[in-house]
Amino acid sequence: MDASGTRPELSNVSVAIGQTEGYPHALQIDVEYVLSDKGLRSRVTARNTGKTTAPYGVCPHPYLIAGESPLDEWSLKIPARSFLEVTSDRLLPKKVRSVEDHEFDFRTGRVIGATEIDHAFTDIAFDETGHARLELQDPIGTGVGMTWDRSCQWLQIHTADKAAPAANPIGLAVEPMTCPPDAFNSAVSLLRLEPGEDHEASWSIYAAGD
Repeated sequence: MDASGTRPELSNVSVAIGQTEGYPHALQIDVEYVLSDKGLRSRVTARNTGKTTAPYGVCPHPYLIAGESPLDEWSLKIPARSFLEVTSDRLLPKKVRSVEDHEFDFRTGRVIGATEIDHAFTDIAFDETGHARLELQDPIGTGVGMTWDRSCQWLQIHTADKAAPAANPIGLAVEPMTCPPDAFNSAVSLLRLEPGEDHEASWSIYAAGD
């Protein structure tokens, strides 16, 4: 039970992947979900069950909703000092840039407004417990937050913008990542699991606001 006396709900998923032409390695993936009054906590553990060194990266892909107001009215706080610049056509990685004096500087928190984001952030600030924290606030007072541990040194943010007359985005994609996009080609922050080696990453989503 948690501090409130409520028994958390627990769910586990286990799956074997790999051994295909595109990925000739073997991994066992175990995912644990714990739902309590504190929010939803997820943990992913990967084990190399094969005989070869396996390249590996992991991330969740939730869409966070701060409240009933439109997304461009929400306030966003991202604990990151840099972002990955990408090409305009295929979003291929180019170089890491500082958010200083850039529209992607959300370190102190501000309204998203017309800013369109589909980029990875890095140089993330972790607190003394080894966790980073993103917060999203609706002007009506509701909000949502997400925390993750040092296993994820990258963070993908996507405002899900679509050209008119498509519907306005209703959620913000927030993806703590162990590596940036295209890591299998660039090898940047790419994990390489030796046979029998484990890797664990975790993150939590919780209600915030007034």
